[in-house]
Amino acid sequence: MTQPPQPPQPPQQPPNEPPNTPPAPFAGPPSGGFGAPQDPPPGGFGGPTPPPADPFGKQPPQQPAAPQDAPAGGYGTPPPAGGYPTPPAPQPNGYGYPHAPQQGYGYPQGPAGQPGAPQGYGYPTQPMQPQYGAPQPPGGGKKFSTQMQIIVAAAVAVVLIIGGGIIYSATGDDQGGSDEASSSGATGGEAKGGEGGLAGGKEKAPANTKSKVAFQFPEPVVTDITTVAGSWVTDKAYVKSGIAEVTGYDRDKGTKLWSFPLAGEICGVSRHTSKDNKAAILFQETKPTKENKYPSCNQVGAIDLNAGKLLWSKSVTSATGGDRPIAFVEVTISGSTVAAGGTSGGAAFNLADGAALWKPKVGADGCYDRGYAGGEALAVIRRCGTTDSPQLTVQALNPKTGAPLSSFQMPAGVDYASIVSTKPLVVAADVGDTAGDGSSISDFFSIDAATGKLIVRIPADADKYAAECGSTDVEQCKHMAVGNNRLYLPTERHDGTSEYGDTNEIVAFDLTTGKLLGGRADAGDRHTLTPLRMDGTSVIAYKEGPYDKGGQVVSIDGETLKQTLLMENPSDETVREAEKRFNVGSAELLYSEGRFYMASRAVHKPSTVNPDEKRYLVVAYRTD
Repeated sequence: MTQPPQPPQPPQQPPNEPPNTPPAPFAGPPSGGFGAPQDPPPGGFGGPTPPPADPFGKQPPQQPAAPQDAPAGGYGTPPPAGGYPTPPAPQPNGYGYPHAPQQGYGYPQGPAGQPGAPQGYGYPTQPMQPQYGAPQPPGGGKKFSTQMQIIVAAAVAVVLIIGGGIIYSATGDDQGGSDEASSSGATGGEAKGGEGGLAGGKEKAPANTKSKVAFQFPEPVVTDITTVAGSWVTDKAYVKSGIAEVTGYDRDKGTKLWSFPLAGEICGVSRHTSKDNKAAILFQETKPTKENKYPSCNQVGAIDLNAGKLLWSKSVTSATGGDRPIAFVEVTISGSTVAAGGTSGGAAFNLADGAALWKPKVGADGCYDRGYAGGEALAVIRRCGTTDSPQLTVQALNPKTGAPLSSFQMPAGVDYASIVSTKPLVVAADVGDTAGDGSSISDFFSIDAATGKLIVRIPADADKYAAECGSTDVEQCKHMAVGNNRLYLPTERHDGTSEYGDTNEIVAFDLTTGKLLGGRADAGDRHTLTPLRMDGTSVIAYKEGPYDKGGQVVSIDGETLKQTLLMENPSDETVREAEKRFNVGSAELLYSEGRFYMASRAVHKPSTVNPDEKRYLVVAYRTD
């Protein structure tokens, strides 16, 4: 894969010291850490690529404000004492760089096993499918005109039809697609606009989709990078983690409803909540001091998002013995169980009162639970073997007892794996470090949670799909959604038909056959789509706008991939600049009932070059 030019890197830091914030105008994320992105180019990750100067006098459009810094290590959490296993340094993801010519889009691919196809590793794989987008001329050069794209696409279609290949029509139906849609269990019909609700989901399309700023909060002033990960929405409050505290705000006005302190800074939160609005958090045992800059992240607790209080918190010692508390890395919720994991062990607790439920078994061969994923079910990535030759196993667990219900052994060449969904059970991994783009995804594995048998393995070319997972984290995958027995992925940004700006699509894979299904949700010129979550059988997605437009939130019908606009943010310069301060790749983005929240996961010390730069902890929008 042709790599884009490397952006400037910050100077190397001494071991176990916090990375310095690079100089402004863009205070980029510190290098290193678990899956931390590289410093973005001007415009930020995924921002509109600055067009080249026009020799004939046409001036490029004004560049947008640079996004806020992405946190180091995904959440900006420094390693606890003892350290975590350090993964290889991530590579730039290419967002915002000039695109190298590719031959992947629009060209038919051969079946697995032929030159150029992903290796099967002995597992069933999906048939390779034609990719979206216009083909690029070999050797680079000016992109094809729209007319030429249509001509070439038509020619390729004729060849594929003659050869018995699979073709996607303009309406998004493939041959036999209706049968597959009905067998997938999807119940959503066509999305309905206007004032009515949307079939397949709870979200409603408002009569007026134009939004306004509901409230915004500036970043708190800090002297070093500080983690503030954690955002949740209830029917009454928007809840956000702060510096060693959690605060609930009126979700429409932003007025403070409640707040409570924590002993130390937040270092992990559950992405899932219980039906009665409880969440789990990890936090440090004390606040940082000069003598102890990185207190251990050994406190796990539960918070009541309705009442606004910490229900309980505790630490536990490793199952191998000793009195040193476990340093936790991740925490999740499944039903009434809180499961927290780390490199030195894990533990599970009752969500209501913190009563200990179980600890994972630590084998004589060094096997341990790397981390858990929750939601409708509970699953774990269990790691065995040596550092140089690990063996990973995916297990579905009984949340009450921790007993394995089924096990699937990942193929050789997988150092880390992430769980995308527990029901259905879907795992992502970078097999043999072949992704090459820092996404940590080369393949998805659809697994039968009842038997532990592989249903299908889905190769996902990192040059074509833009989903990401944390390199060492188990439940930190983003930019994808799972529902309707389908995996919804965004394609990478690529040239559109306009002179300036990229575009992309959201496509769907069948989790039973591994087949790339017909149809796509097109972002449109100068826009890019990012899945946020499922809404029943529909997908909620954020549509990032170009430099002169606000973003949008859309609902995508899970079966037809037809879009319905839910919200369109203002294009006024000051409002637009605030929105574009958030890096879509690292910010917390939540949409619920006509309200959209963008929040930072980490805050940084003020820039010494541009001390008046506006930086935001939260910006919220509403349509009513």
